[in-house]
Amino acid sequence: MHQVDIVAALVAALAGFVIGGLWYGAMFQKPWMRHSGMSFERGRQQNKLLVFGGAYVLNAIAAAGLSMLMADGAGWALGLHTGLYSGLFFVAPALAVIYLFESRPFGLWTINAGYQVVNFAAMGAIVAAWPW
Repeated sequence: MHQVDIVAALVAALAGFVIGGLWYGAMFQKPWMRHSGMSFERGRQQNKLLVFGGAYVLNAIAAAGLSMLMADGAGWALGLHTGLYSGLFFVAPALAVIYLFESRPFGLWTINAGYQVVNFAAMGAIVAAWPW
């Protein structure tokens, strides 16, 4: 098993915030809010430390897991592919199973699964290319 570089995983976890800010903000804010039932008011009522801190920790765990799938010196391209395929073939289908049983909208799945695929691809590229 590949030795995990904790700093690389922590840096890669930050990618989720950059991508998420664009994804759930400028790109898909209105359809995501409509499909998920989220509102600005509801967002203001959330525990920010729990939501953002939890998201960061969970992304760091995922980045460390991606790192374990690759050999030392794998390079960004292999990391990108590992993350992309992990998102496409593991994360997105796992989310789809949950969405099917919960009768959640297909549009919401496409937004959330799409984010995870892009996020995993970015995190994979970062941990594989580290250190630059």
